[in-house]
Amino acid sequence: MNTEEKQTPENKSGEQFKISGNWENQSASLKNKFSLLTDGDLKYESGKESELLSRLQNRLNKTREEVIAIIKKNDAPITK
Repeated sequence: MNTEEKQTPENKSGEQFKISGNWENQSASLKNKFSLLTDGDLKYESGKESELLSRLQNRLNKTREEVIAIIKKNDAPITK
């Protein structure tokens, strides 16, 4: 297994991914956008970001970087 295949909480740029903001609100929003996501898929425990990302990767059939981008975009404040 080479370095890029390892499941770590870091993305390709080497930075560690952390959930910011209110995860309860973010997960509800993600569930509305992606109806196939379940509460189990969106379960988050501090320090276990890698597990959350893996579940979302599998469910959404996206890469780790794509999932991180979706979460970060979802966390952006909505302006009216």
